[in-house]
Amino acid sequence: MNIVPFLQGRAFDPEQTYVMGLAFEKARAGLHDTGQPAVVQEIIAKRIVDIAATGERDPDRLASRALEALGIQSP
Repeated sequence: MNIVPFLQGRAFDPEQTYVMGLAFEKARAGLHDTGQPAVVQEIIAKRIVDIAATGERDPDRLASRALEALGIQSP
């Protein structure tokens, strides 16, 4: 699963799209459970896109903030 389907018609440069993809993978790994429903992954992806739209470019912070939106503390 990758983040591109969740860009919701927004335009990001290739570097930012790559960073969001890294953040999405980090956040998914932070769940420590591969059996998460697709809706959880969708929420994480949409949150990463929303945060990235504010200018955040650090994949660790994007992942952490996306998980925090679900009430999950990242390591």
